[in-house]
This record gives sequence, structure tokens and C-alpha cells, in this order.
Amino acid sequence: MKQSLLFAPTLREVPKDAEVLSHKILLKGGYIKQIAAGIYTYLPLGYRVIKKIENIIREELDRIGCSELLMPALNPKDLWVESGRWDEYGKEMMRLKDRHEREFCLGPTHEEVITSIVREHVTSYKKLPLALYQIQTKYRDEFRPRFGLMRGREFIMKDLYTFHATEEDLDEWYLKVRGAYIRILDRLDLKYRIVSADSGNIGGKSSEEFMVLCDIGEDTIVFSDESDFASNIELCNLPEGTPSPDGKGKIKHAKGIEAGHIFKLGTRYSIPMKAMFLDKDQQQKPIIMGCYGIGVSRLLMAILEQHYNNEIANWPKEVTPFDIHILPLSNEGTEGYDIALDLYKKLSEKYEVLFDNRSERPGVKFNDADLIGINHRIVVGRKASEGIVEYKNLSSNETVEIDIKQILNMDFE
Repeated sequence: MKQSLLFAPTLREVPKDAEVLSHKILLKGGYIKQIAAGIYTYLPLGYRVIKKIENIIREELDRIGCSELLMPALNPKDLWVESGRWDEYGKEMMRLKDRHEREFCLGPTHEEVITSIVREHVTSYKKLPLALYQIQTKYRDEFRPRFGLMRGREFIMKDLYTFHATEEDLDEWYLKVRGAYIRILDRLDLKYRIVSADSGNIGGKSSEEFMVLCDIGEDTIVFSDESDFASNIELCNLPEGTPSPDGKGKIKHAKGIEAGHIFKLGTRYSIPMKAMFLDKDQQQKPIIMGCYGIGVSRLLMAILEQHYNNEIANWPKEVTPFDIHILPLSNEGTEGYDIALDLYKKLSEKYEVLFDNRSERPGVKFNDADLIGINHRIVVGRKASEGIVEYKNLSSNETVEIDIKQILNMDFE
């Protein structure tokens, strides 16, 4: 893509409300723009990363047999009254009325809507199990939005719901989804822990959180330094240095960002909402459910908190907005520019390339390139006529002069 056509308004000064590094990088690099407290626009660079995160999620969920749909953000009050959550949910729910004084909410989550859909079409064990997910904007009236996308009033979330005839089938699918989540976070190159957790206002009999390890996390987790044991400190308040409950290693503490949460809902919604099916013996039973969420927009910041170099974005290869950034230091109509343009065309056959074709001074181009933070940078400067360009790897901060033919044969994956 030619940079003159990319809307990426970089900033020289950090906005005062940017408290954490990932928020600063996203604002300065022109990835996001705040519209109001807790409400952001994902600008083209940020949205490219978001879409790549979404596609990783889709690939892993589709692999295990899930189907994608899209439910309405506007939910009628009646469904939430059926489940008993209209009054239970609290002030975080954004409520409104239409012109006929009918009450609605902007969906903070979609258990009620998905249950109402499935109960009308799944009435026999022969149609179970079923796994349906969506990637959609959610709304929660946070008392204190903070840390940019980490805790907002409007955010992108993936929510998956599974439906089963037996507890054994729920357990099997729970492990399938758990495995998919592990693959998703591994592909995003994140350091994380899976911890037992409180089910909160979602309900259900048990749940686990996928906590990305990070100093700005709002949750504290306790974990063993020698095993997979981990828990939210609210459920297991063990001091550091004490023996792990599983007998392996000692307890450590760390801050974590909740990137995903998986629940065994059981019949929490199917019984009050009368989502029933006929089993093999023609007995009517409530459908057993599971629920699984991933904070997509939150992952944008979580990735940056673990991937930066000198306060510059250093995206994992699967979600980088572009693979390569080419900077010609001379303007259109010169030999150097034509060499850079030819390099851009050839590399674009295999990679996603951003070509800085703007008529700007080299200093401006370098400053913007640092703020945007594409890991592989090729500078076409004064030695271009000799077949030499400058290559910089932002993650290692290494800069070398290299032959153009060698650049064309490099692996930028």
C-alpha cells in the first residue's frame, strides 16, 4: 500500500490521559483515536491488526467445528427478564427506550439472545452438540474507563456458546475450546497462565481465565514456579514462597490481563428460558450450555504490552499491520524513487508492504516509521544507484547495508 493513501495520523506528543505504554504507542502511531472516555475509533493501522487477531480466532474455532453468526447489539428487555438478569446485571448495563417506550439494552454479552434462537430450532438430541460464535461490539457502562482499550465502554469481543445433551459432552467441548484458546494465544506470541476463576454475573458451575502476564493487569494471579497450577488470588490467597497446593514448586504472584474466559454454564439459562430438547428416551430435558469469551480489542493492547522495543511497536509476525516498510529518501521522478518503487512492486507479490511515497523530508519519514513500528524497514537512500539499500530490524535494533538482490531473497516471515 502507498502511504499517501493510508490514514495514519501520527502524534509527536503523548496525550495526557495515556497512562500505560501500549496506550501511548497506539495513540502516537495512529492506530486508534479516542472519541469519548472509553470509546475509540480503530484507525486503519489498528483495524488491520484487529482483523488479523479475529482471523486467527476464526481459524482455530472453525477448526474444531464452530459456526459463526452475528447477533443484534440491541437486545429487548423481555429476554433478560426471562433469564432473571435484567435487574441482576447492575449499572454496567446500558439501557434505553425506543419511541414506543419499549425497553432495550445494548448487549454486554449474549447468553439470552443465543438461548432464544437455539430453543426455537433445537428440540431433539439429534441436533446436539452445537457451537455458535460471533465477533461483535459489546457495551458496558464502566464506572471508570481506563488504560485505553483495556477497560472501555465499547469493545470488540468474541463470544462462543455451545449446546449439549449431556454433561460429558459439555466437558469434551470445554476441553476442545480450551485447546483452541491455547493455540490462539500461542499464535499471538503471548505469555499467559490459565487460572481457575469466579463465574461472576455470567453464572455457571465453573470457569477459567486466560491471563496475559503484564504489570498493568488489574488482577493478581498466584501460580507455581514448577507446574501449571494457577489461580486468581481472590479464590486462592496464597502468600509468595509457600508450597504449591499440587506439591510442585513454590507460589509466585504476578499481575495479569484477562484475555479470555471460559464457562461451564450448565442449565443456568436453559431452565429459566425453557430451552428444552427430547433425549433418546423421548424425555424432555434442559439443554446444557457452555460459554467462552475473548476480548479482541483488549488483545491489541495486551500484545503491545509484551511486544515493544524502545517504546516502538514490535508486532508478532501473524498480526503485524504490514510485513515491510519501504522508505525512499528521494522524491518521485528520481532514480532512487524508481528503484524503491520497483522493490515495492516485487516484494508486494509475496508480502504486505507499506511504501512511503509521500513528498516529505527524510526526518519526517523516519519519525513516522518509528511511531508506526513495522518490524522490517528498507531505506532506499544515496547508495541505491549502486544496488545497495539499508535494512533495519526493529526488534533487534540492527541496521545493515545490503544488496538489493539479497533483499529480494530474504525471508520476512
